[in-house]
Amino acid sequence: MKAAIFGAGGLGGYFGGLLAQAGHEVTFIARGAHLEAIRERGLHVRSIHGDFTISPARATGNSEEIGPVDLTLFAVKTYQIDEAARSLPPLVGPETTVLTTQNGVDAHERVAAVVGEGVVMPGAVWISSGVESPGVIRQTSSFRRIAFGELSGEVSPRAEAILAAFQPTGAQVELSTDIRKVLWTKFAFLASYSGVSSLVRLPAGEVTACAETMQIVWEAITEVESIARAKGIALDVDVVEKTMAFIKAMDAGVTSSMQRDVAAGRRLEIEALSGTVVRYGRELGIPRPVHRFIYAALKPVDARAGG
Repeated sequence: MKAAIFGAGGLGGYFGGLLAQAGHEVTFIARGAHLEAIRERGLHVRSIHGDFTISPARATGNSEEIGPVDLTLFAVKTYQIDEAARSLPPLVGPETTVLTTQNGVDAHERVAAVVGEGVVMPGAVWISSGVESPGVIRQTSSFRRIAFGELSGEVSPRAEAILAAFQPTGAQVELSTDIRKVLWTKFAFLASYSGVSSLVRLPAGEVTACAETMQIVWEAITEVESIARAKGIALDVDVVEKTMAFIKAMDAGVTSSMQRDVAAGRRLEIEALSGTVVRYGRELGIPRPVHRFIYAALKPVDARAGG
């Protein structure tokens, strides 16, 4: 499979590296010092599942140099979606699939507005990873899961081809027949835990050890659940309990990506997470006091970082 990794950061760099290691023709689209390091020294992955290096590694800062591919793994941050999507058309041919991997629940819609609905396939990813230094990806979580599927629910040939490409990599890969449910189930976890952990600014073990903090996490999850059900998303009846159990089982030292962005003074994905909960809640007339507070508390932090 010929693949382009649009955004070779912690997520794209890691999963793109796995695809390259499995023998696929992978080109990483990056920029700055990270791009130069990949070009000069290859892509180095340091992972609890095993270190590896892709060298030489194909890398560019310009999608026009690649041409149409079979798969584009679209792995930019949510606040980069609209700008980055304008660079996707040179990668799109008659057989191309753009797999969105962003946090939140509307990335596929925003990308489809540029390349067309028939090109895009929604996906969701669970991983803790980041760029440790230019050309180096550090992956720290026991989980490395990717799920995707057609909005129609059908098991299409292109979805099966992507599944076959990822299966030998060792990551947990799933082809879903209800990808909206998958997106919203992840959203209930991520918007809630990322928001609370970004305010507490402590690793998972210390967050989950505090009953009062976990009560706030529970309330935040129930706010997302209420909105999802109002929008017709068929979440599991015990989605809140399952999400809380997942959080409590996380490695004690894990931190959320937004929490790390707060600590580093980087832009936040607050608009795609609690901001979305606030907006949908307003439209549907559903109370969302926890996410309103998270959004109000972190929006000036994002603004200070250039958001």
